[in-house]
Amino acid sequence: MTKEDQDRRQIEGHKKHPMSNFSDSVNRSMVGDLGALAKGGCLTKIITLVIIVCGILMLSQCTN
Repeated sequence: MTKEDQDRRQIEGHKKHPMSNFSDSVNRSMVGDLGALAKGGCLTKIITLVIIVCGILMLSQCTN
C-alpha cells in the first residue's frame, strides 16, 4: 500500500466519522502522546529518563 493510498483511506475515514477524529484529539490532549516522547531525539530521551528516575527516587524517599 502506497503513501497516497494510506492518505486517501485516512481522509475517507475522517469524512465518514468526523467526531472520531475530534475524540482522538481530545483524548490525546488530556492524556498526552507518549509515542511522541519515544520518537524524540537523544536529548528528549535523556530528559525523560532523568524525570522518571527523579520521580522514582522522590517516591522512595516519601515512603521511608
